[in-house]
Amino acid sequence: MDVVIGIDTGTTSTKGIAAGPGGEIRALTSVHYPLAVPGSGRAELDAGSLVDAAVRALTDVAAAARERGDRVIGIGLSSFLHALVPMDASGKPLGPVVTWADNRAAAECERIVAAGRAKDLQARTGTPVHPMSPLTKLAWWARADRDTLTGTPRWGGVKELIVAALTGGPFQVDLSIASGTGLYDIHARRWDPEALEIAGVSAGQLAEVVPTTHVLRLSADIAAATGLSPDTPLVIGAADGPLANLGVGATPAGIGAVSLGTSGALRTVVDRPTADAAGRLFCYALTEDRWVIGGAVNNAGSVVRWAGQALAAPAPSAGSSGSSGSSGSGSSGSSGSSGEDSDDRDAELLEEAAGIIAGSEGLLCLPYLLGERAPWWRPGMRGAYLGLRREHGRPHLVRAAVEGVCQQLALVRDSFDTEGAQLTEIRATGGAAASKLWVSVLASALDLPVTVADVPEGTALGACLLARHALGELPDLDRAAALIPTGRHTEPDPDDAALYRRLRPLVEKSALAVLDVVAELDRLAPEPLPGTEKAVRS
Repeated sequence: MDVVIGIDTGTTSTKGIAAGPGGEIRALTSVHYPLAVPGSGRAELDAGSLVDAAVRALTDVAAAARERGDRVIGIGLSSFLHALVPMDASGKPLGPVVTWADNRAAAECERIVAAGRAKDLQARTGTPVHPMSPLTKLAWWARADRDTLTGTPRWGGVKELIVAALTGGPFQVDLSIASGTGLYDIHARRWDPEALEIAGVSAGQLAEVVPTTHVLRLSADIAAATGLSPDTPLVIGAADGPLANLGVGATPAGIGAVSLGTSGALRTVVDRPTADAAGRLFCYALTEDRWVIGGAVNNAGSVVRWAGQALAAPAPSAGSSGSSGSSGSGSSGSSGSSGEDSDDRDAELLEEAAGIIAGSEGLLCLPYLLGERAPWWRPGMRGAYLGLRREHGRPHLVRAAVEGVCQQLALVRDSFDTEGAQLTEIRATGGAAASKLWVSVLASALDLPVTVADVPEGTALGACLLARHALGELPDLDRAAALIPTGRHTEPDPDDAALYRRLRPLVEKSALAVLDVVAELDRLAPEPLPGTEKAVRS
């Protein structure tokens, strides 16, 4: 069978798949790496580890394809948005990848907003002014160490890093990733002069922007290492969010896609770049004539993973009852626990939480452990539980956290309604979508039927499908919807949906009301600006 390989570089792992012409998955691999939090507000990845993971995933999937007798006819790339990495002139990294979850640029974001420039920037670039964006990250560097900023030959993200490593070729980035930088005018199709001025960089330090269907070739070294022909077409691909829509069959009108992984997002496809009047939605490219609007939330599956570390009981010991009030600093939070142990703990917590009724018996969670993005794009947001009583136990706290994430996605959906992008159904993907509790709460919070896409890696499959489109084998991207198998279908519970609808204004009211309190807490526990040398080189 002729297969296409999709490589998806994510926040905590790189996934690789080989897919046949009907979208069937023929091989699958996953390479994990840790997200480093070396200081308050920081969230980084080792750039070399990302490159190694991409090469390893490509090698493993190519080997599996050969073992099955399949022929690799192309490769498609996906990567997460809003990353920033300093690079030398040859494309090698000079420091860690600063991820979307890094919040050091909060002060720069506030300055841009206070200067009245944020709304116009978002309208032109499609990217909200938020600490996640490369625009504000570069502005942070301009304040912390302008000499390093201007003296760094290249500034890029994950896609530029991986493309440089796999091809050794020109410094290029796809339109999709560029549209999520906050630096690119999605209407004029150029690096935005005002954004560049704020960021303190020149267009020459940024990559050439090419279509998401642009075809490259592997370098001779990478071809030899992976066992692939140097003539194998490498399609530069797009960002993970838009590709997830494609990979779960959510490109036709009325179908929304929800990703429930470490973070989460709700997106739908439109036929031209646009920006909502309220500034609550992003707009990123899938192709030059298909665009994705939506909103991302910083916290999804990571909230339950946190609960497994902070709320789970300590490991059983002689005489222990398992009911003591653990602070979460014991073995349950150990960084040495395996991924399998963490997955098992997550499943146990969700099973407990499924026994609690909707609304968590009066408990409301603001699940902003990593700050928050959509729909408000306000830096400095923090998590909280409201309405906490002695009767509430761990299952209530976990269910309330799941509800808090789904309510955040529902607030994004409400913004769709005001823009006339009416949804009739949801396709869900991501690790958390395997949980019945997550999906049932999501369906009721959105008040929409949710179908879990029956594909193990929707984003990587989207990279495969876009590559086939680039190679002329899938002329109409909407045809991909018919190729995607679907699994569990969940209808919203009418009573739960009505309750969540009544609670949603309280979520927004309480989230915005505690901002001043959170800001004061931050001021009482200040941390000095990390040294630029440490931030770039560590």
